[in-house]
Amino acid sequence: MTSPPLGSLAIQAPVPTLTVHVDASTCHNISLFKDLMKEYRKLDDSITMRLNRTIAQYRDMDRAGLTGKGTVEDQACLQVWRELVANWNRRTRIINYCVDVLDTSYEETKRLADEADGADPRVRRKTLAESYSADIKRRQLLNERTVEGIVRERSANGMKLASLAFSSRLYHCPIQPFEPGANTLSRRAMTPMPSGRGLATEAQGQLG
Repeated sequence: MTSPPLGSLAIQAPVPTLTVHVDASTCHNISLFKDLMKEYRKLDDSITMRLNRTIAQYRDMDRAGLTGKGTVEDQACLQVWRELVANWNRRTRIINYCVDVLDTSYEETKRLADEADGADPRVRRKTLAESYSADIKRRQLLNERTVEGIVRERSANGMKLASLAFSSRLYHCPIQPFEPGANTLSRRAMTPMPSGRGLATEAQGQLG
């Protein structure tokens, strides 16, 4: 069964205009999939630098009288946090989509292997090999959920430490990484989505 394409997603880094088209072939190409995740995680790998740059931008805006409510640091922290969470959600959509694609592929190859029982030995070996390969890919994609959780925890800690560096106050960033609402959102984002439903609409115009 052919899986519908996930669509085009703009990568946060390193090139703002870079887009990729995610479909079933992306999911089956594990090397390509991992490269895609690596690109998306560049924002997580440079939290402190991104926060410093954003604060500098807000200070320039503040001097021009263009900032909003709150301190420069608070506004910068809020912007970076929103960018970070948006990037997490993009990655989660891709991971869940690809897990669904490979689950379907594994079930199909497993069914064919079962049907080949008692058939020509060469056909049997071929279908078993395909089923084994599909299962390996599926497990690798499932492991990405664990990796994603580790990356998020590291980034949240980085945001917390970086925001504290600008003030002696314990509460500095408008949205603290370990605020109950933020944790709830992160856990909900890791929940697999129904197959073939809601992928394009949840992207709010970023999928094409």
